[in-house]
Amino acid sequence: MGTSKQFSSSQSPLRAQNNEPDRPQTRLDVDEGKGMTVTTGRVRREPVLDGIKYIALGHNLVRGGAGCSILNAELLLAEKIIK
Repeated sequence: MGTSKQFSSSQSPLRAQNNEPDRPQTRLDVDEGKGMTVTTGRVRREPVLDGIKYIALGHNLVRGGAGCSILNAELLLAEKIIK
């Protein structure tokens, strides 16, 4: 295991960068990549913590429980762990 595989339920890209100052927005960006893409935006310097700040948006149901369960099942089939 540990190899990169392409499955039918996974979307490309897994992450999308949006450079608009008011994005990502749930209404506009949550279904990016059929809900499997995480959209990041509003990247900026954080001088107090000497780092960066950003907003990340993902679909909790699709990218979370349901989507990852399907990806896990596809991986198990590909690795011939289940039939």
